Amino acid sequence: MSAVELSDAEARIGGNVIWQHVSVTVERGQFVAVLGPNGAGKSTLIRAILGVQPLSAGSAVVLGRRPGDANDRIGYLPQRRSFDETTRVRGLDLVRLGLDGSRWGLPLPGARSRASARRVAEVIALVGATAYARKPIGELSGGEQQRLLIAQALVRRPQLLLLDEPLDSLDLSNQAGVAELVGRICREEDVAVLLVAHDVNPIIASLDGVIYFAGGTAVEGPPQSVISSEILTALYGVPIEVLQASDGRLVVVGQPEAPFVHGERHGHVHV
Repeated sequence: MSAVELSDAEARIGGNVIWQHVSVTVERGQFVAVLGPNGAGKSTLIRAILGVQPLSAGSAVVLGRRPGDANDRIGYLPQRRSFDETTRVRGLDLVRLGLDGSRWGLPLPGARSRASARRVAEVIALVGATAYARKPIGELSGGEQQRLLIAQALVRRPQLLLLDEPLDSLDLSNQAGVAELVGRICREEDVAVLLVAHDVNPIIASLDGVIYFAGGTAVEGPPQSVISSEILTALYGVPIEVLQASDGRLVVVGQPEAPFVHGERHGHVHV
């Protein structure tokens, strides 16, 4: 059973087509980045998988069921949440909320509580956050906070993990560190991961595939195959050239039309 299957899918918001003719398959244990310029529909894909955004055409199967019917087996980290430095909730307690935050009252002593505590400790160790998990979340760095938020999304043992721009506002070293962590989780936990990102370069070494949105549709495949001059030219409908810098970074050069890319028309777009 694949984790996610979309066939000739279309999404509309307010009567406007966001994307159409999208067919993608994500298998269990795969780490896939969802890429593309602002407004191309990356987050719309995440909402469609969760069943929040109904498809206007085509079909979708998520963990063998209709979108929304298997959400109890999905871990979801929405777009970047920031914690004020005065936030006193411990990282440990934040992770525990992912396990029993929907229940009323304090956890009662007993076998169930002990099992929950073991699972919280286990997932905190998995993301490498044991050393600072008892500190207030507001005192931690952005990378440390993000690791604990990923632990929260993992604590209920999901089969699919959806991460919507988890690297936003992190520096390059932290982006690469989080990507390496997510790739390891894919292998060790057999979890399929879809990670929405603006820049593939810090994470490309950890990826199994990419889904690239542009021009009202999307293509999927291995990073070096999808992020190519031929594929992106077809997606954008204008000449696009993909260059590889001496340090291995990919640079997309061209003049895509708004709303898919904002800024200079004759500029460089890092993907």
